Amino acid sequence: MKIKCLIIDDEPLAINVIKNYLQKIEDIELVNSFNNAIDGLNYLKHHKVDVIFLDIGMPVLDGLSFIKSLEEPPLIIVTTAYTEYAVETYALDVLDYLVKPIEFPRFMNALNKVYRRLQLHQPATDLSHTRPYVFIKIDKKKMKKVFLDEILVIESQKDYLKINTTNGRFMIHSTLSDFTDLLPVSDFIRIHRSYTVSISQIDSVEGNSVEIDGMRYSIGRSYIDEVKAKILNSAI
Repeated sequence: MKIKCLIIDDEPLAINVIKNYLQKIEDIELVNSFNNAIDGLNYLKHHKVDVIFLDIGMPVLDGLSFIKSLEEPPLIIVTTAYTEYAVETYALDVLDYLVKPIEFPRFMNALNKVYRRLQLHQPATDLSHTRPYVFIKIDKKKMKKVFLDEILVIESQKDYLKINTTNGRFMIHSTLSDFTDLLPVSDFIRIHRSYTVSISQIDSVEGNSVEIDGMRYSIGRSYIDEVKAKILNSAI
């Protein structure tokens, strides 16, 4: 099932940027775009969407008023040239706040939050057919779906991450903190400033290290208490 997206922005260039980004990603359907919030509001009276990419500074009805007018709002990602509305929009429970010009890695970070939120809220009858995943950018043109249950270790290498999975290794441009934030805390844990690991993939714990897929990874001194609380205390 594809994720249905709507764009509301009074800048044609901004709409085109998001359209181009969405075209690079599978499982996404752009259902419509509008250059004003009034038309967007009328559209939502008869159509359901999963996520709205919403500008703030628009004539007649601004983005903040638009959000407040929705009784059951879908996920909302704010796209704006201004930073001063961030606190107010988060109070309205927006999913993310993107400041223009929006870089593609930052856009993907926001979209992966959409995937996570929708997966968490799927009906129980649907969960058996859906494996949680994230999309990663592995080159300029290609996005790859990575299932969370295939991830072994995420390793920081300066400005890049090496994602070790049961189906290969992938390098992406991201920080370990940003990527870890996309992962469910029940399934992944950061054990070192350089490593986040899948709890279910840990084969053994010995001293201040864990073994995963035949490799040992050190547990950082500042992480040891959390690791012990989450992993070692579950031992029989």
